Amino acid sequence: MKEFIKQTKYEINAILKSGLPDFRYQNMLSQPISTISTRTTDRACEVAWFSDLCGEDTEFISVREPANSTFDHCRNIALTAERFGFNNLLLPTSYMIGQEVIPFAAGVAPDLHHINLLTAIRCGEMHPPMLARSLASLDHMLQGRLTINIINSDLPGYREDADFRYQRCAETIQILKQAWTSDRIEHDGPVYGKISLATGPVRPYQQNGGPLLYFGGTSDGARDVCARYCDVFLMWPETEELLYANMQDVSERAAQYGRQVDFGLRIHVIVRETEAEARAWSRHIMSKFDPVRGVAMKQASQSSWSLGVKRQNALREAADTDGYVEPLLWTDIGKARSGAGGALVGSADQIVDKINRYMDMGIRAFIFSGYPLMAEAEYFARLVLPRLPQITLSRLQNRMPAVK
Repeated sequence: MKEFIKQTKYEINAILKSGLPDFRYQNMLSQPISTISTRTTDRACEVAWFSDLCGEDTEFISVREPANSTFDHCRNIALTAERFGFNNLLLPTSYMIGQEVIPFAAGVAPDLHHINLLTAIRCGEMHPPMLARSLASLDHMLQGRLTINIINSDLPGYREDADFRYQRCAETIQILKQAWTSDRIEHDGPVYGKISLATGPVRPYQQNGGPLLYFGGTSDGARDVCARYCDVFLMWPETEELLYANMQDVSERAAQYGRQVDFGLRIHVIVRETEAEARAWSRHIMSKFDPVRGVAMKQASQSSWSLGVKRQNALREAADTDGYVEPLLWTDIGKARSGAGGALVGSADQIVDKINRYMDMGIRAFIFSGYPLMAEAEYFARLVLPRLPQITLSRLQNRMPAVK
């Protein structure tokens, strides 16, 4: 692991130390950008927002707001995202005060009519056939608007062997796929042993494979799981060159299995009419930052010691004194949160241009968020969302039944 992180820092610093005069422009892909091979050939994007179920919906980085982890508050975020026209909504999972994903999604499902729910599921927390049954029930509640974010982190309270986690994750996905595409689950693996069950009790609402599987990971084992089984490879913020290299790698791995995947980016955003206003808000949300509290908040997450988080930390170390590692990509937001540690900060025109660059690379799904969530959703929906060619991946891939 130490060698991996050392190599990551080397890659970032090598990009930043090439010969151009302004280091922030040295890690931008040159035009024209060659699009990575993706399952979705349309140059369009699924645009998702984020509902923080764990009390981190706050105006100030490193200041927790426990009251914002209530069911009513998180429900209001979901209703706001649907009203503003987002295609999907990420519901995260963590062993923290707040709402757990499946019961929350089931509770809010009757109030939602258009938006998909991207439910985060940590492998190993539930017996896979019963997980398939729970997810199928949720899919029916949402009338096919369920997507799944497969999480491969340690179970809360454990530090687990990485190879064991990858095997458990692979077996979980294998069982889910059988549950949703075959007449029987016939499984025999080192983690879950022999399972033989009819799939009548676990049939989802969606067809042609069931709910789409989104998956993110940095290590070889994680990328292999995604390339082999999943539909969307999710990335955290990095420079354009590093994102592009990640996409090339996973695309090539998928091709070895005779598959194609789509690519997604989970990133924060601050957008205003002008860049100066956006940067002013970034300074505002950091104005009460406490580094001790920030570290404690990061360490509370099950992913705080993962390779992905360490790679986000390495990226931040390479940023300039204002926290920018390339134009618009601000990294200070990662000082107090595990997971995605960067934000796009700029004017509406700048953010739209940046998203278009990402789409040129082949990114087809975005999961945005900002502090506080409902206020920032309004800015994004007003200034950016109408200017993007939007799709819903599950509909585009014919997962929704033709006739109800």
